Amino acid sequence: VPGSRAGVVRTPASRLSLLRIEMAVVGAEVVEMDIQEQQIDLLKFPSDEDHWRLHNAKVHAKHRGHEAMHAEMVLILIATLVIAQIVLVQWKQHHCRSYNLVTLLQMWLVPLYFTVKLYWWRFLSTWGMFSVVTSYVIFRATRKPLSGRTPRMVYKWFLLIYKISYAVGIVGYLAVMFTMFGFNLFFRIKTEDSMDFGVILLFYGLYYGVMGRDFAEICSDYMASTIGFYNFGSMPSRNLSDDICAVCGQKIFVDISEEGILEDTYRLSCSHVFHEFCIRGWCIVGKKQTCPYCNEKVDLKRMLSNPWERTHVLYGQLLDWLRYLVAWQPVIIGVVQGINYILGLE
Repeated sequence: VPGSRAGVVRTPASRLSLLRIEMAVVGAEVVEMDIQEQQIDLLKFPSDEDHWRLHNAKVHAKHRGHEAMHAEMVLILIATLVIAQIVLVQWKQHHCRSYNLVTLLQMWLVPLYFTVKLYWWRFLSTWGMFSVVTSYVIFRATRKPLSGRTPRMVYKWFLLIYKISYAVGIVGYLAVMFTMFGFNLFFRIKTEDSMDFGVILLFYGLYYGVMGRDFAEICSDYMASTIGFYNFGSMPSRNLSDDICAVCGQKIFVDISEEGILEDTYRLSCSHVFHEFCIRGWCIVGKKQTCPYCNEKVDLKRMLSNPWERTHVLYGQLLDWLRYLVAWQPVIIGVVQGINYILGLE
């Protein structure tokens, strides 16, 4: 209005509109403060479901619009897995002993790294006890001259580890199946607790089963080479008598046609005879499928006439597969992450 000092005259209607705007602003601030208080309460007392939702929301927001990059990363992963598998197979075929040694070293140290990093003290304690006793057994098996009682002691230890790991693995598998079919609800056991229990037991059984078989194979080679009836890749340095076991080098007192009190005497298809426990430890625990003296193929089906014993062969094949999963899979994933980092993929 001309002549006014302020240049603008505020009518009642304009004052009312301004008041409404101020009230709306104040209301928005109150709502925002209430939301912030709820978020603070959520951060103070979050549930597992809230954590999971928040994590998923962040992941989706972070990777939205990166479909092409993700497809490239998947192709890199597949290509790396294929190339690594080819390299490992060729290495195992041409340099089996070095492959087994490196694999065993990784099997021994890789879980130790994750155990210390994630504070899995229960596994660390069992790993420490197993390592101490097995180190003593390996020390006894690699001494020269070899004591006559050492081979039996070595096979008894690794056969014990094999049976315990087999039993623990079966219990873990049954616990997992028990949870998947919902039987844990009848006993009011949480699904997470029941599944964790089964998976942990299954891992313990498979892991120590692999370690025991691999160490038993190394001890078998050393002891048999020291005794002289077996030499990897060459001829034996001693002649085998009819009443001597080529695995342990001790005399056989039970005739092949007699039934022993503690163990029987077993004859292979090549006509060489052994203590039953020795040849079973040699073939099943020590992963040898040839005669310890003449290297003729051993017929495991004829040796394991009991159908229940044949599950040990299948269990051994499962352990061989797990060796690749535990020893080489972390290495392959590390290589894939290194390639992604170099190419700037996230």
